[in-house]
Amino acid sequence: MLKQKSGMNQARGTFEVRLTPQKPDNPEAEDAKLGRMSIAKKLSGDLEGTSNGEMLSAMTAVKGSAGYVGLERVSGTLHGRTGSFVLQHTGTMTRGAPQLSVTVVPDSGDGQLTGLTGTMTIKIEGGKHFYEFDYALPESA
Repeated sequence: MLKQKSGMNQARGTFEVRLTPQKPDNPEAEDAKLGRMSIAKKLSGDLEGTSNGEMLSAMTAVKGSAGYVGLERVSGTLHGRTGSFVLQHTGTMTRGAPQLSVTVVPDSGDGQLTGLTGTMTIKIEGGKHFYEFDYALPESA
């Protein structure tokens, strides 16, 4: 079911994620508590598909404080429209308090998702991952 929120469409569902640590290109990165991982997701719900991407992270000496950035290409069907697009993640954790921004990279949509804009909220409850995706598409898409 297509829901609208403040003039935008909203998609909801769940996803499974697999993070695979990657060996640092630079040995000093590990000493600096910098990490790199590949991301693979399977999305279900209003957005059905898969994604693949990369994530960089930085840990600190303070427990519960860290940061990460990531990019992932999502391929699938969004409320019946097929195509792909890129999501950009920027996240920080300050002594256990998370702050996360997940945004569609401008002009990254293709196929029937050309012109897609939007933001995604990710929630983890009871070990299960949920998404809410507020998005807009041009009328001609």
